[in-house]
Amino acid sequence: MVLGVAAGVLAVDQITKWWVQQAMPGRAPIEVIGDWLQITYTLNPGAAFSLGGSFTIVLSLIAIGVAVVIVRMASRLGSTGWAVALGGILGGALGNLTDRMLREPGPLRGHVVDWISVPNYPVFNIADSAIFCSAVLMIYLSFRGIGLDGSRPGSRG
Repeated sequence: MVLGVAAGVLAVDQITKWWVQQAMPGRAPIEVIGDWLQITYTLNPGAAFSLGGSFTIVLSLIAIGVAVVIVRMASRLGSTGWAVALGGILGGALGNLTDRMLREPGPLRGHVVDWISVPNYPVFNIADSAIFCSAVLMIYLSFRGIGLDGSRPGSRG
């Protein structure tokens, strides 16, 4: 399940980034829902909120490490919630890593395509959304006491 969720996130992320790169260069932002939601094409050399632009190689290596750890853990998961959460993190990490590997200025240094714009928030993409939503799900699962193996508080394994 982890790999299926990751593949879905990666596919949607890359398809939407491809579309934005075809349709948006040189265009003004497209209002989808007035000022509440716009499509705005930007290239981000950094991490979330465009921070760490000079550490792109380090961010790429961290994404590779995260991907390796999640893939190694995948077969040991007994919780659907954790599988979805880790699949979302993996798919998001791979989506942005794909940009860093294949886009200018070169491998491990490429800029990430961001395109979703909402008020008072940096422009982001589907990969970023998947990582954020997956992190929220992980917090929820942790507060509920649901283990990676699917065990719950007070249950006997």
